[in-house]
Amino acid sequence: MRVLVVEDERVLADAIATGLRREALAVDVAYDGSGALERAGINEYDVIVLDRDLPRVHGDDVCKQLVAQRYPARIIMLTAAGELDDRVEGLSIGADDYLAKPFAFAELIARVRALGRRAAAPLPPVLERAGVTLDPARREVLRDGRPVELTRKEFAVLEVLLSADGAVVSSEQLLEKAWDEHIDPFTNVVRVTMMTLRKKLGDPPVIETVPGVGYRL
Repeated sequence: MRVLVVEDERVLADAIATGLRREALAVDVAYDGSGALERAGINEYDVIVLDRDLPRVHGDDVCKQLVAQRYPARIIMLTAAGELDDRVEGLSIGADDYLAKPFAFAELIARVRALGRRAAAPLPPVLERAGVTLDPARREVLRDGRPVELTRKEFAVLEVLLSADGAVVSSEQLLEKAWDEHIDPFTNVVRVTMMTLRKKLGDPPVIETVPGVGYRL
């Protein structure tokens, strides 16, 4: 899952991004509304964590523009205002969820995960295929009932493959969903990560390479 965090308080923005990355999510950060719109115009995000009170372009206007463009990401708004009228107004302009500051980080993670499952076709909370089970909430992976210890990137790549439900996923799609905007598009990191992931999942192999196209589980 790829997430954009938009928050003008840099310490908070970076803390949220760090916490989300620890959950094996790919995260980009923008510190104002214009930066958010610029990144959304370049990258495709599953979820946008959007502070409402932003400089340059207000968070409400960012939300309205993305909704008008039918941008596919789900939007969760953050705000210091927790009154009912504020929540209703945020949802009425197109936000999918609303979280008042201060908030528990565990709740933010749960809401981001829930919105991510709704970003495309609905996904079950636990993904299963070919004897592989992945639980995003618990950060657990099993292969035929055996626990598998994965790095954050290996976990993210496996989650993308399982979410595809048997469809082929290209290297470009894996870079888009499992890494952030700072990754070199010409790197061999996908191939290297796939090698270690296959090794950890063990035999018989469950990840197929489709020559010239990508990977399939």
